[in-house]
Amino acid sequence: MPQPFDHLDPEGQALVMEELRAILREPDPVVADRRRRELADRFRSVHPAVAAWIEGATAEKAETARHSSLDEIAIEPSRAERLRGQVVLVKYGGNAMVDDARKQSVIGDICALKSLGVVPVIVHGGGPVISELLEEVGVETPFVAGQRKTDREAMSYVEMALSGKVNSELVKLIGCHGYRSVGISGKDGGLVTAAKRIHRVKEADRVRRSDLGQVGDVTSVDTHLLRTLLEAGYIPVVAPIGVGADLEDYNINADVFAGHVAAALKAAAMIVLTDVEGIFLDLDDPATLIPEFTPHAARDEIGRIIRGGMIPKIESCLVALDGGVGEARIVNGMTEHALLTALLTDEKTGTTIREHHD
Repeated sequence: MPQPFDHLDPEGQALVMEELRAILREPDPVVADRRRRELADRFRSVHPAVAAWIEGATAEKAETARHSSLDEIAIEPSRAERLRGQVVLVKYGGNAMVDDARKQSVIGDICALKSLGVVPVIVHGGGPVISELLEEVGVETPFVAGQRKTDREAMSYVEMALSGKVNSELVKLIGCHGYRSVGISGKDGGLVTAAKRIHRVKEADRVRRSDLGQVGDVTSVDTHLLRTLLEAGYIPVVAPIGVGADLEDYNINADVFAGHVAAALKAAAMIVLTDVEGIFLDLDDPATLIPEFTPHAARDEIGRIIRGGMIPKIESCLVALDGGVGEARIVNGMTEHALLTALLTDEKTGTTIREHHD
């Protein structure tokens, strides 16, 4: 049974959800019923499934419906059954967060997992949105070895971009698919405690230290709030911000943040959505994709095969695996249904890191 919201563009979805929220706040039940019928009538001739959903569907009904995305891949039933009731952490980033069509598809796939009984948790990045906002307000943030130096002024805009824009938009899209979601950051409920990161570079016979401001590393994770949300049936959407013992807010690399959260939750799997198919022996030769690494081999290849922006993604996977996560996989989020393909089919996609080969 396809989700009715799949028929609407983002503007239409937002319009419906905004009006439904207003209806739910309406104190007079007669007025609320009338407004609901009027809203349904606006879609009845063009999108009758949407009209039917508006008139009678509930979140519980939506969550028991088979999602349309599942009809587009060859699901291996044993894989789906193994994941039922298990936590899967999705680290959502890259161009799949910028492209509106990809964003809709990825969120649809996450909701499809939920409809199968999988327990998804989303950790997101938002570098391009942060950069755009900082440029708009005229705040310059230099980069040190690929890390954004973040003072207090910049941190306020970083949090605005991550929690106020990226996070809230993802929550809205999940709601448009008929599922319940809550947007939080690592600050909420003491989820993630952080400490200031000091960048160190060895130069000849000395080590040069660079203060990155409010850029942090994860020191501990308390999963109580997340587990409370999961037990209540919500899909948590988490922004990678933590708070330190010094009460400062810290911007944390989203990949590494995700690995720590996955480990603390003892997730069955962690999927890292990025802009490439995985790890290659030769970046210019697609035939050299490495389908699987052991953690030991992945550590050995950091700085060799694994370079640049792929390093924190691999480090994130290793943190997750060291914490008890079953497997970690890096896939191209721009590929249609990459998330579902990686988790629910026998197709070899992306690069998987786990302890033992099949």
